[in-house]
Amino acid sequence: MIRTLSRLARRALAPVVACGLLAATPAAAEPALWVIKDEDSTIYLMGTVHVLRPGTAWHEGKVEAALASSSSLVIEAAGLDDAAVMQPLVRRYGLDPAQPLSSKLPEKDRPRLAAAAQAMGLPPQALEPMQPWLAALTLSLAPAVKAGYDPQSGVEMSLLRMAKAGGWEVRGLETPEQQIRYLAGMSPAAQAQFLVSTLDDLDSAAAQLDAMVSAWAAGDTAGLETLFVTELKRDYPEFYDVIVVRRNAEWARTIVETLKGSGVSFVAVGAGHTVGPDSVQAQLAKLGVRAERK
Repeated sequence: MIRTLSRLARRALAPVVACGLLAATPAAAEPALWVIKDEDSTIYLMGTVHVLRPGTAWHEGKVEAALASSSSLVIEAAGLDDAAVMQPLVRRYGLDPAQPLSSKLPEKDRPRLAAAAQAMGLPPQALEPMQPWLAALTLSLAPAVKAGYDPQSGVEMSLLRMAKAGGWEVRGLETPEQQIRYLAGMSPAAQAQFLVSTLDDLDSAAAQLDAMVSAWAAGDTAGLETLFVTELKRDYPEFYDVIVVRRNAEWARTIVETLKGSGVSFVAVGAGHTVGPDSVQAQLAKLGVRAERK
């Protein structure tokens, strides 16, 4: 059970905090896009995957037109790409020099931890000061990096470069600290199980994410709902409520406030937040605001 939960946690949060696991995509992608309008405001909403294969052409057609008309960018958390922002947070929430990481794992899993570090090109002692959640994210990158993917190719990183070049305003729906605390706030036992689950799934991680990114690239919201929402909602309702429902509801309220202004904004959030019965669009509908699929 915890293995499945940890896998879903990585899909929901780890990609944002650590620039995600990388997955293969076709040469071109047509992700789903929604538009929200009133008399003097237009807000485009797109679900994202946080890292892509270099060369994936996802900002074409309707997405390109939406971006061309936008003057502000709203992402899940602004500042995740800023070392001055992230390093103090990692030190505060991700490091525990007083208690070695290996001591927090069952003895039988410690050799696997050392082997995973070495496979990533790290000496085992490099992981020892880390909290289990941070080590899990660090190791989760290994299969993708080994396959030759580039963390700079993700949707958010591309959007941030566009925003900088265009002089756009950039805002976050939540802070980097809030995002990190979703993982750092897990109990020590849950964090240890999260890391063990990551070790269990290293060999299959790329294939799992291939399916996710393929659905995203095709604009297949039903497929994304199956991958992101169905199992989590059914088996872990409390976790689902915290990670998905509450965040989506808060983001929807922020979008409604943005709608009270004027101009054109582009909102980009993880694709799992744009599908299912509690999606951002569903939360907007509860507030009397319609998001129309383009």
